[in-house]
Order: sequence, then structure tokens, then C-alpha cells
Amino acid sequence: MRALVYHGPGQTSWDTATDPAIEDPADAVVRVEATSVCGSDLHILRGDLPEVKPGTILGHEAVGEVMEVGRDVHDLRPGDQVIVSSVSACGHCQPCRDGMYGQCRGGGGWLLGSLLNGTQAEFVRVPFADYSTHRWPSALPLDDAVLLAEVLPTAYEVGVRNGHVGPGDTVVVVGAGPVGLAAVITARIYSPRRIIAVDLSPSRLETAGRLGADAAELPGRLIADLSEGPGADVAIEAAGDPDSFILCTRVVRPGGHIANIGTHGKPATLHLEALWRKNMTISTGQVDTSSTPWLLDLVTSGRLHVSQLVTHTFALDRMNDAYEIFAHGTDTGALKVVLHRE
Repeated sequence: MRALVYHGPGQTSWDTATDPAIEDPADAVVRVEATSVCGSDLHILRGDLPEVKPGTILGHEAVGEVMEVGRDVHDLRPGDQVIVSSVSACGHCQPCRDGMYGQCRGGGGWLLGSLLNGTQAEFVRVPFADYSTHRWPSALPLDDAVLLAEVLPTAYEVGVRNGHVGPGDTVVVVGAGPVGLAAVITARIYSPRRIIAVDLSPSRLETAGRLGADAAELPGRLIADLSEGPGADVAIEAAGDPDSFILCTRVVRPGGHIANIGTHGKPATLHLEALWRKNMTISTGQVDTSSTPWLLDLVTSGRLHVSQLVTHTFALDRMNDAYEIFAHGTDTGALKVVLHRE
């Protein structure tokens, strides 16, 4: 098969690789119909995640067809169409029983494209397949389905749910990339009073307005007014930048919540000398994808509209072009970049 292979910081190639096979009885092999490029992939290329070793096939989001299953897989059979979760769950350890699949102690967690070969390939081996895939309804467009592998559950679980967004809240989302925009979309489920999106890209701010933000602006007067006045009930950090995190600490009200989604490749300063009196809560976390079935139902029923998050599509063998477009998203207008099997 063909796959995108990581060779070290800044180095990848679209190579011939060995076809995956069943290695554990709980495995499935899935033919990839669509995959996508994620901000975490860019962090890997920058060398921010040294646990990813050269020779690893990248990618952790996919939709595809089950080709083969191990003898301990009971809920899938060849021919099933599935969404491959970005997080693998053994389904039996205590964190998995609590729905915290990202903290799996039974050998799961973030494996694909990190510790194991990932989804930016023609085929992928999916560990713990019964617990790490979701049926893909035939009526759901392919590009929408890919968003349920990671982007939507990340925004909802790590941003909206961890931030305790509630009715009447003022919510500030810092970073209007794919995950930040997905946070705007999913925050509206809880009827906040207003959602303010902040970004340095005018095109992304325009998209935030179309997707439901009540205000979308560069860091400026509105944020200053919030910082000096009542403050935001919830600040969602979706950029993975130290300055964005500091902005969140300034804008949140006393007693409010900061939900950090962004993957930080370098340290962010926590100014406790200015924050110790604010009685605020800061949450971090890796996505669990335990919310995927619920979000899938909302998307298929038409209650969540997510199609605008996908701005570019490519054939699978144009992986390097997709990375280039995605890495320069503020210039190219790219949000979510999806690759399809031809």
C-alpha cells in the first residue's frame, strides 16, 4: 500500500509501505475511504512530540470499510462502513468504564499516528476495534463523517464540556481554526448568551460569524472591555499558543473557567501573581471520543451543521499538497483538509 511516512522533524514521504494485518485478536483492518490532516500532525513534524518515532505512518482520523477482523471482534464484520476514532479504547479498564478513553490503561489512548501506524494510508490496522470505531450511517456525507473522528468530540469534550458552558454564558473562543470553530458550533447547544471568536485571520473570523459566533474580532477593544469589566464565563483556548493562553487568563471572570484545547509545543506562563485571587478553574485534557455517538446523532439529525469546516479536498496520493495547504491555513483559507480514496 501507499502511506505518508514520518522520517523525523520536517521530513515525510509518500511511500510504499507494508499492508497492515491482524496482530491482536481485537484488531480490525480498515480500508481508508477518507482521512484528514490535523494540527497534531504539524506538531509532530515540528518535533514537539518525540514519542513519535521515524518510520511511523501519520494520521489519526479516518472513515473507511472494514476488510478483516480478529477473532475477538464481535460488533464488526467485513464490509461494515465505520468512523475510526482518533483514540483507541480497550473498553475494560477503569478509565474506559468511566468514559475516559484517552486515559486508557489497557493499552489504548492515542495510538494511531503516534505509537502505531496511522490513517494517512490506504489501509490501517485499528486496535480494540469494537470500542474504537463507530458505524458510519450511509446518509452522512463522507466529509462530515471524518469530522467525528476527532475534531467535533475534541471541541465538545475538552472545550465546551470541560469549560462548563451553560445557558446565558458569555463564551470566548481564542483560535478560530477547525477545533475552535467546532467549539463555536457545539457551544451553541447550551444556549450561551453570546459567543465571541478571536483570531488573527480575518477569513477565519468571517467563517466564525457564519458558524454562529455573535462577535468575531482580532484581539482588541471587545476583549479589553471584557477583561476590564465583567469578564467571560468561559474562555476556550484553541490555538495552542502561549499568548492565546495568557489572553484567556485575562478575559475570564472571577470564578470562571478556562478550557485549554490547544496542543502547546512550548511552555505557557501561568501568572499566578496576577491570578491567585480570581478563583478560576483551568482544565486541560486529551479527547476521549466518548461523546462521538451523541454528536453523530446530532449531525445526522440536522441539529449540528458542520460541512463548512471542510474547505479543501484532495486525492489520497496528494498528501504532501494537503499538508502544505493546511500548514499555511491563515494564507490559504484552509480549515479542515480531507483526503479521499480515488
